[in-house]
Order: sequence, then C-alpha cells, then structure tokens
Amino acid sequence: MFDTQRETPRTLDRLWPRLEPLLPDADDRATFRARLDQYLPDLLGLLVELYGSRYDFFWHLEQILGAAARSYAARSADLKILDRQREADLLWYQGERMLGGVCYADLFAGNLAGVRKKMPYFKELGLTYLHLMPLFAQPDGDNDGGYAVSNYREVDPKIGTTAGLAALAADLRENGISLALDFVFNHTADNHDWAKRALAGDPDYQDFYLMFPDRGLPDQYE
Repeated sequence: MFDTQRETPRTLDRLWPRLEPLLPDADDRATFRARLDQYLPDLLGLLVELYGSRYDFFWHLEQILGAAARSYAARSADLKILDRQREADLLWYQGERMLGGVCYADLFAGNLAGVRKKMPYFKELGLTYLHLMPLFAQPDGDNDGGYAVSNYREVDPKIGTTAGLAALAADLRENGISLALDFVFNHTADNHDWAKRALAGDPDYQDFYLMFPDRGLPDQYE
C-alpha cells in the first residue's frame, strides 16, 4: 500500500533536482515548490489510485510535473498576479458576483475575432467568466458538436487560431472576465493522432482507448 503522506516528500525530494532547472527564476522556483508541497500529496494519491500499478508510473509522474514546471515558467506576469489573488481567496469562484456566459464562438459571433468585438456587451451583462463551447480542430460532419476533437493544440481554422485564442483570453482578462474552455480528453475524433496510432497497432496508444474486435459490443451502447 502506497502511504501518500509518507512517500510524497521522498518522491518530491528525488524529483526536485530534475524539476528545479526548469524554473530559472528564483521566485518561480519558490512558488512552484510551495505549491507542490501543499498539493502533491492529494494529486499523487489520486494518480496512484488510478495508475499506480503501471510499471512506468513514476516516469509519467516526472513528465507531468516537468510539463507543469515548464508551463509555470512560461506563464505571463499578469496571470501569476491573478494566481496570487486567487490563492488568497480560494473560494473566489463561489462569490456572489460570479456571472458566466456560455456560447459557441461561431454560432454567437462567427469567429474568435467576432467574440472579441462583443466585449462591451459582455461588460454590460456583468460577466466575470465566458465559457466557450468546443472550439478545437475537429473533422467535418459527425463530430458530436465539436466534442470529437482532432487536435487539442489547434483551434478550428474556421473560427480562428491558437494565437487569436490567446489574444482573446488576454483581452477578456483585462476586462475582468476569465475564459473557460472544454477539455474532454477521453473523447477524440478518429483522425486524432492518438486514435490513428492506436488503430495502427501501437500498444501505448491503444491503452488510451477501449479496443474491440468488431462493432458488436459498442453498438449495444447505442
């Protein structure tokens, strides 16, 4: 049995020498380490429960923490300020002033540029967050309303670009509005790179999916 409270400090002490160089700024290192000390026990407990029996579990754990460290090092100054504000008020999202709007970018405003032009309207409504429905690259036709995603690293070219999405997020933030997006990683299109590798027989990517020899059992779910 993995004792999370006992093993987490040992695990972190062993991984930290490989994480530390990814955070060249001293303040970033201190902040990231403090967050790991606080939250890693819970995170590690959940990961062990789900994937602890895998032979490569700790390799994947290192990859997760390394990706988090690199992302934090690249995080913009205004987002780091927002992080600190929210850490000082951990229930900020439950505030009585929180008011959200939900829409498909293309159906509501044509594209991401059109959404940006709606900023005065969002402020008039008093929105504090805007939830955009699936907007990542997707196949034409049967894509489950955009939830069957072809690539989570690319915005659907019909509505904009990743750079345009980042600009929209920054613009919203300057106006006191947070951006929320859907990330449903257990639901990809059949032309997603993971799916194509799984269909080609790669066992690592087949582990991402439920694989069946024919349509018999899947069709019963319909």
